[in-house]
Amino acid sequence: MTVGQRRGRKIMMTPGELDEFLATERTCRVATVSAGGAPHVSALWFVWDGASLWLYSVVRSRRWADLRRDPRVAIVVDTGEEYDRLRGVELSGAVEFVGEAPRTGQLRAELDLPETLFARKYFGLEEMPHDGRHAWLRLTPEKTVSWDFSKLGSV
Repeated sequence: MTVGQRRGRKIMMTPGELDEFLATERTCRVATVSAGGAPHVSALWFVWDGASLWLYSVVRSRRWADLRRDPRVAIVVDTGEEYDRLRGVELSGAVEFVGEAPRTGQLRAELDLPETLFARKYFGLEEMPHDGRHAWLRLTPEKTVSWDFSKLGSV
């Protein structure tokens, strides 16, 4: 269940706007916590299936190691240069590891949709190429906060 946004209701995205935004934006920033408690933020490609954000991460990365130890994550997707064009979303919760790691392409119905979306979005292909270095993480957000400053009108 996603917790509703309390503040900023005037600028929050509608469910349709949120789906369109997450379907078209290409890069997110993933925040994890290291074993020593230090924050770590890294950029990553993603796809949105309407309910979950799917991350295709290198399995030999600090991000992967952090999430294996503590699956809690905060992810930001944003865009805009001018104040009245700033738009974005923060999603948080705990990730799930889905499929084999690293991903080799074994049949797994649960990965059909994210792999098709990812292959189309980033490679212009109908089938996902597997490199033996990446694997899937799924975030079904517990909390989502969005903003679209164009809804403020003239500043």
